[in-house]
Amino acid sequence: MTCAAALKKHRLGLVDGFTKKYKVNRLMYYEIFHDAQNAEFREKQIKKFRREKKIALFIKGNPHWEDRSDEFSMSYKEVLMKAAGTRR
Repeated sequence: MTCAAALKKHRLGLVDGFTKKYKVNRLMYYEIFHDAQNAEFREKQIKKFRREKKIALFIKGNPHWEDRSDEFSMSYKEVLMKAAGTRR
């Protein structure tokens, strides 16, 4: 399943868990991996973090707490440009 498809399922409440229980509908943070095993390892690692450490990680990558789900329709270059604060 693609990230965009997974995000859509979460937004529609089709996945049981935290996002459904608390009606979370914004993507605040993500990391890009080229290997599913590394992505799964990192996800489990972050889930074990204390709340304060998670918040610090999210703020570092998204200081204004913006919904980043629109980036899934962007090219990798456009995402990098957005992160750098530049537009073309």
